[in-house]
This record gives sequence, C-alpha cells and structure tokens, in this order.
Amino acid sequence: MTDSGTRSERFRRWRGERPFAGGVLLVLAGAEILVTMKAPLPVILHIGMQGLAGYLLPALMIVCGVLTVFNPAQRLFYSVLGILLSLGTWLTSNLGGFMVGLLLGAVGSCITFGWLPDQEPRVSRRKRRKTARTAAQGFGDGAEAA
Repeated sequence: MTDSGTRSERFRRWRGERPFAGGVLLVLAGAEILVTMKAPLPVILHIGMQGLAGYLLPALMIVCGVLTVFNPAQRLFYSVLGILLSLGTWLTSNLGGFMVGLLLGAVGSCITFGWLPDQEPRVSRRKRRKTARTAAQGFGDGAEAA
C-alpha cells in the first residue's frame, strides 16, 4: 500500500473534489439522446428539426459533462450550458431522448450548479457510528473514574 492510500481511496478523494455525479449524469444524458437518434425508424418520432442539431446538442452535452468532471473550476458555465442544451434537445432529438435524456441532463446540470468545492468530505455512516461509540465509551470510563 502506498502513502496516499489504495486506489479506491484515491479515487474517492479525487471524486470528492469535483462535481462528479453531475458530470456523469450529463454524459449519460447525451449518450442516451444519441442512442435514441439511432433507434429503428418506427421508434423515432419525427418531431422538430432533424439533422445536424439533433446530433450536435447531445454531443455537446457529453463534452460539457466530461469538462465538468475534469475542469471543475468552470462548473457554473458548463452547468448553465448543459441545462440549455438539455432543454434544446426537446425540439431537436426525439423529445429529448423520449424525456429520459432531457431529465438526466437537467438533473445533472442542477447537481453541478449546486456543488460547492470547499465542503468537508462526507464521512460515511459507519465511521460516524464508530467515532460516536468510541466517544461514548471514553465518556463512560471518565464518569466511572470520578
């Protein structure tokens, strides 16, 4: 084991320093919308503009999601752009990937917009219980000794 911890601990720390969930949801939304654009002909709804915009908006959603994860300093710009792109897919890409991609993109953008970089890392429930248990045991020992 290295000084900085195992791979999973390092990944967890890296993930905690950026709006990871929002970026992943934006990428999934863009991918889902692109998949619905390639659906068989009877499934595709021919509503709105088809063509380049139908492929461009979900591709830009994927780019915004990736940039959100790897460049969290610009997360506000990417989240606003992501929500606008998500809403734009309503007209260009089969009603936003049959609403699934639209909703994933909107939720991912909102999570990214609301993420705060200087929050304390979240402590797992198991660790909180363990520290509370040890504090209670230490408090109980001190009361008996007095």
